[in-house]
Amino acid sequence: MVKFTVEGLRKIMDLKDNIRNMSVIAHVDHGKSTLTDSLVAAAGIIAQEVAGDVCMTDTRADEAERGITIKSTGISLYYEMTDEALKNFKGERQGNEYLINLIDSPGHVDFSSEVTAALRITDGALVVVDCVEGVCVQTETVLRQALGERIRPVLTVNKMDRCFLELQVDGEEAYQTFQRVIENANVIMATYEDPLLGDVQVYPEKGTVAFSAGLHGWAFTLTNFAKLYASKFGVDESKMMERLWGENFFDPATKKWTTKNTGSATCKRGFVQFCYEPIKQIISTCMNDQKDKLWPMLQKLGVTMKSDEKDLMGKALMKRVMQTWLPASTALLEMMIFHLPSPVKAQKYRVENLYEGPLDDHPYANAIRNCDPEGPLMLYVSKMIPASDKGRFYAFGRVFSGRVATGMKVRIMGPNFVPGEKKDLYVKSEQRTVIWMGKKQETVEDVPCGNTVAMVGLDQFISKNATLTNEKEVDAHPIRAMKFSVSPVVRVAVQCKVASDLPKLVEGLKRLAKSDPVVVCTIEESGEHIIAGAGELHLEICLKDLQEDFMGGAGIIKSDPVVSFHETVLERSSRTVMSKSPNKHNRLYMEARPLEEGLAEAIDDGRIGPRDDPKVRSKILAEEFGWDKDLAKKIWCFGPETTGPNMVVDMCKGVQYLNEIKDSVVAGFQWASKEGPLAEENMRGICFEVCDVVLHADAIHRGGGQIIPTARRVIYASQLTAKPRLLEPVYLVEIQAPEQALGGIYSVLNQKRGHVFEEIQRPGTPLYNIKAYLPVIESFGFSGTLRAATSGQAFPQCVFDHRDMMSTDPLEAGSPTAQLVADIRKRKGLKEQMTPLSEYEDKL
Repeated sequence: MVKFTVEGLRKIMDLKDNIRNMSVIAHVDHGKSTLTDSLVAAAGIIAQEVAGDVCMTDTRADEAERGITIKSTGISLYYEMTDEALKNFKGERQGNEYLINLIDSPGHVDFSSEVTAALRITDGALVVVDCVEGVCVQTETVLRQALGERIRPVLTVNKMDRCFLELQVDGEEAYQTFQRVIENANVIMATYEDPLLGDVQVYPEKGTVAFSAGLHGWAFTLTNFAKLYASKFGVDESKMMERLWGENFFDPATKKWTTKNTGSATCKRGFVQFCYEPIKQIISTCMNDQKDKLWPMLQKLGVTMKSDEKDLMGKALMKRVMQTWLPASTALLEMMIFHLPSPVKAQKYRVENLYEGPLDDHPYANAIRNCDPEGPLMLYVSKMIPASDKGRFYAFGRVFSGRVATGMKVRIMGPNFVPGEKKDLYVKSEQRTVIWMGKKQETVEDVPCGNTVAMVGLDQFISKNATLTNEKEVDAHPIRAMKFSVSPVVRVAVQCKVASDLPKLVEGLKRLAKSDPVVVCTIEESGEHIIAGAGELHLEICLKDLQEDFMGGAGIIKSDPVVSFHETVLERSSRTVMSKSPNKHNRLYMEARPLEEGLAEAIDDGRIGPRDDPKVRSKILAEEFGWDKDLAKKIWCFGPETTGPNMVVDMCKGVQYLNEIKDSVVAGFQWASKEGPLAEENMRGICFEVCDVVLHADAIHRGGGQIIPTARRVIYASQLTAKPRLLEPVYLVEIQAPEQALGGIYSVLNQKRGHVFEEIQRPGTPLYNIKAYLPVIESFGFSGTLRAATSGQAFPQCVFDHRDMMSTDPLEAGSPTAQLVADIRKRKGLKEQMTPLSEYEDKL
């Protein structure tokens, strides 16, 4: 039975101190969706008995079938807390009713773009960690993303039931394991912490860590036990909390607390004595069906069971007893309400990360900062959710200020919008606003700030994400676009089985690009349709969506996956090269050299770019990369796409008319850096220096038509004289496996040009953690091969990490790189042979 109505929900939406927006984040298969279920059950949307098995937030058929979350799903939950529970709550509150907008996010690396989209519209994160496996690679990635968005984390150590049932560890060992997990998580949080957020580390004794078993639906924080024992021992709750964790030991024989183990047989650590042992005792009593012992124990704890539940046996009995004694929802809710910020609190420190325009005394920045429902509307759409009727999308996002109502006209600013221009800007009225409830939606009249919302009727104008304001707010700047930790490096070409389905394919690709935050769909010059995704699994899901949902089941043929390479140079050009313009009246002299270590990455991260203040930029270049101050002011442009990691620098001394041809040289460079001379791949990390220019005195003989092709030829020539190389993308693979599987892992990695750089045994478990680098081009079918070699004991996780230079020379016939270049050229339909240097360079 559902414990709330939509009207009731709408009422709480106005009480902005009583809203919590949170996402559940974790490594793959650490139990996020299962844990979310017990929260959903507590709000009365599903029955408590089936919680943990239904996975309410896995809404798609393929999610249920594979048992993984693919898309992040939102669900709004309503809870009424008792006064008793809230008496220690120090923050602002209006009444006892709370609204929690929860977003369950996927754990797979391939879908980490979904996590970023979820984090942008929430203020707090529940980080789930498996108590046996500990902190893994993806836990670290999602934590880094969360802290980058200034989101306050709380931790829950999940799968506690494994400690009691599978591993049967004793208390002290269990305590050490949990302590280690929490410590590892805190190390990561301290590494990425933000001074504005303050201390984000989690401490069990402060109530920011919970211990849970999602599958069985029970959980506790130390407050649960502190309350229980505080009345019994007659001490203060907060005192008791501190005693239940850390170096505090209790000896029941002497009834004394000590800070170190006295060595007597009865002396045990507080946590073990008062939390771990009682749970262990109750679980073992249930599992052994010793009911005569069980009822008196439960009576002491004040737990009453229904009569029909008393007939249960074994595991089912244990589940019911634990759910009644320590319900998961109570512990987790208390943690969320006490320790996660309300929108009012969170937007004060998040506004700098969110708003692109001026921050002081600006009506928009202030409205976001104060979370003002009467201010101008500021709404960020972080993702598009496909609706049940084919081809339509809900725009899902969060209102940061103002309110959004059904039928109101909004101004849509896309990701490429520049204030004051008309590009990527639409004014449209949206048809209706809904709140998202897992598998169904509820229509509401309007949604005030601090809440998540889904809107109908904007899907033609938004691709991926956008900022909405009222139609009159002409001066508003957009909210900053999201930074994804994965990049689309794996590409597949698709075509129709039946040629007449082509319009369906084109339409389907447009919809696919909308529905996923990171997918890129392009059309090559050769007419191929290319889909780029973050990894094999991601592409597989995208293609399945494309075929079944967006094309109505029309057949498609996909090519083998291809990887995008980049071209670069190894050293400075062996000589200054010169090209003449077609009319032989102008000459350009140029050299190429590789950019300094780390500079290409700085450009990628946006620390250095074309829009920077030249003074600031030259300071960074001079201090970090050892550039000459004057040289740093003479950067003409970056490319490709005016923001890429290559640049043209002017080294000329006193050349006439140089400024007139600057635009033409820049245009030639943008063209050349997009398609390099080796295989028409993007260039990366090359700096082109214009050494000298000889121009015709008559302006008509040095127009764009003369200079642009010449600039392109001289750039190609300078790259070919500077030992050109290819860069290939490389994955960081993390593999978990028992010791006997190590041999198989090493042999598979060696076949695939991978190399292991770290191997750690998990303390207290027989598992090893192996980290290795693996070229993306070798990674197709890697997990299949690996499982075959280790008889299914190894679990790989691949994350795009960096790009590596391929060691062999592409210009030397017969080398592996030359072969690769030939393959790429063949695929693109170019001539097999590379164009020789003599074509690009002219003699005096």
